[in-house]
Amino acid sequence: MIVGILKEIKKDENRVSMTPAGAEILVQAGHSVVVESTAGVNSGFTNEAYVNAGVGVMPDAEAVYNKADMVLHVKEPQPEEYGMIRPDQIIFTYLHLAADKMLTEALIKSNAVCIAYETIQSSNGSLPLLTPMSEVAGRMAAQEGAKYLEMSFGGKGKLLGGVPGVEPGTVVVLGGGVVGINAAKIACGLGARVYIADMSLDRLRYLSDVMPKNCIPVMSSPDTVRKLIADADVVIGAVLLPGAKAPKLITADMLRLMQPGTVLVDVAIDQGGCFETSRPTTHSDPVYTIDGIIHYCVANMPGAVAKTSTMALTNATLPYILNIAGKGWKGAMTEDPETAKGANIISGQVTCKGVADAFGMKYKNITELLN
Repeated sequence: MIVGILKEIKKDENRVSMTPAGAEILVQAGHSVVVESTAGVNSGFTNEAYVNAGVGVMPDAEAVYNKADMVLHVKEPQPEEYGMIRPDQIIFTYLHLAADKMLTEALIKSNAVCIAYETIQSSNGSLPLLTPMSEVAGRMAAQEGAKYLEMSFGGKGKLLGGVPGVEPGTVVVLGGGVVGINAAKIACGLGARVYIADMSLDRLRYLSDVMPKNCIPVMSSPDTVRKLIADADVVIGAVLLPGAKAPKLITADMLRLMQPGTVLVDVAIDQGGCFETSRPTTHSDPVYTIDGIIHYCVANMPGAVAKTSTMALTNATLPYILNIAGKGWKGAMTEDPETAKGANIISGQVTCKGVADAFGMKYKNITELLN
């Protein structure tokens, strides 16, 4: 199979979908790999590094789309790419379709095979291709929350960890999954008082066992959220429903419960956000303020640490890419239920229930297309 590595064109996105080292493994497995010129530069990987790995360098995105059987992205295809996608071409990337009707409709029209990193799911319920970026985003969420508490950004002027004789700040993390536990780890390490809310009692027991004493796991409910945010300095939204829109845990009315200068960090913004007042922002313009509450809603947080993120992403995606390239998408999905759950749109049909439900579209079970 011919695999194409595209340059990211979404604003402030510096990652690339495959390192030269990963591409070399694909070449050694008997596949051809092409990369769009300078695709890896912002992650620290030159064209020469890809050439040395046996990769062909293409002048632009159109050339990659024309050549490749499967194209790899980090972020979703942008509007200027829609017309380049060919019928039956495999698009393998983060799609987050439940939050983007225009993209969903464009991919349906393309008749391509669209597989989303974020909905590939292991038998234990984990999301192996979302996990590495969730780890990065969670850790960054605590850092960004701490930064925007500074008065120069309109924050309260509090140091999250405090100092001897002065109480530390309070961080509320909504969601005890991968993003949440990584956000809590960093916030705890800074010395903050941390509350992490989740609706699973089993998860709360686990968090109680593994987290330090300045982390307090609590059962989540609307009443609990209202009480916690009233005293919070930073609130991190870390709730994920695989393939579906994120639930709105903090409404616009609830902003009045918070103190001016409180920072909201919405890591779920790719899936529509878990705060009602959230809207996507960028690394170059990351925050806005509503009712005195600072909102940080950058949709590609790991793009700011591109080298770390690219290497972590390649480590996770490469086994799946090898499997799809070696067996074709039908063979890979037939043999591997994890990969089958990544099917979002196949030849014009919506095969992810969360996406179909988000837009009232007809849902087609992927098993019906594999027979």
